[in-house]
Amino acid sequence: MKSLALLTAMSALILSMNAAEPKTESLVLGGGCFWCTEAAYELLPGVKSVISGYAGGKEPNPTYEQICAHTTGHAEVIKIDFDPAKVSLERLLDYFWHVHNPTQIDGQGNDHGPQYRSIILYANEAQREAATKSRDEAAKVLRDPIVTQIVPLTKFWEAEGYHQDYFRRNPGQGYCSFVIAPKIKKLEQQLQAEKK
Repeated sequence: MKSLALLTAMSALILSMNAAEPKTESLVLGGGCFWCTEAAYELLPGVKSVISGYAGGKEPNPTYEQICAHTTGHAEVIKIDFDPAKVSLERLLDYFWHVHNPTQIDGQGNDHGPQYRSIILYANEAQREAATKSRDEAAKVLRDPIVTQIVPLTKFWEAEGYHQDYFRRNPGQGYCSFVIAPKIKKLEQQLQAEKK
């Protein structure tokens, strides 16, 4: 009897521990250079991690050099792991339209090429529907047509280690100082204004 009571108590403890663990969902999207989008999404409360990578093409195990040579069909993307109890999928998608220019074909600012295209890669039907709805709402306020691709995610390939947390680790690097830092400062101000 004691072993049955102990087993029941242990099962209850394990169940309560699992229930207490926050749920994590993922979203994969690309909006130009992944150094920029990674830094932008790390600002949002409820985002647990952001990983730079590649998706949207056919080549397995792509490298940065292959991406830059346009031989893989992949885009530079980020995988956002988030707690849906703290930040909704809808909020992440709404933010997407503000952190990049979804009306520029195959590029962002001075970064040109198909690897910099605007893309949302959905993992399930709920994400596809949310992305489509979010795009349609953003189109109502943008002057130019949105060119963002909304396509199924087949595989996310993590980028090389030196690309991860690039802005945070290299704030003095030229691209970080002149391109990413001003964008991040503006986003931080917008997020602060939202809290008021």
